[in-house]
Amino acid sequence: MSYTLVALLGVAGSVVLDVAVLRTRVLARRAFWVGYAIVVVFQLVTNGVLTGRGVVLYDPHAITGLRIVYAPVEDLFFGFALVVQTLAWWVFWGRRLTH
Repeated sequence: MSYTLVALLGVAGSVVLDVAVLRTRVLARRAFWVGYAIVVVFQLVTNGVLTGRGVVLYDPHAITGLRIVYAPVEDLFFGFALVVQTLAWWVFWGRRLTH
């Protein structure tokens, strides 16, 4: 299974988790998108440093080859999934613990 496919499955799974399973609707909130814009800037800086200096290498056959600031776009997909899941679980457990 390629890095690209795993990254896309991560995004799809996170969206389904937010919208249909946990029903937190994190993705429907303006605050999420504002916060995510801040996170993605720092993710690009960090990925740019790590991949630009050769600290992290990728098999060219496992990725699409599209890069942003040296990092493969798949890293952005994983980062998005990580942020969505973290916030969705946070909201879900916050609701359960306060009720």
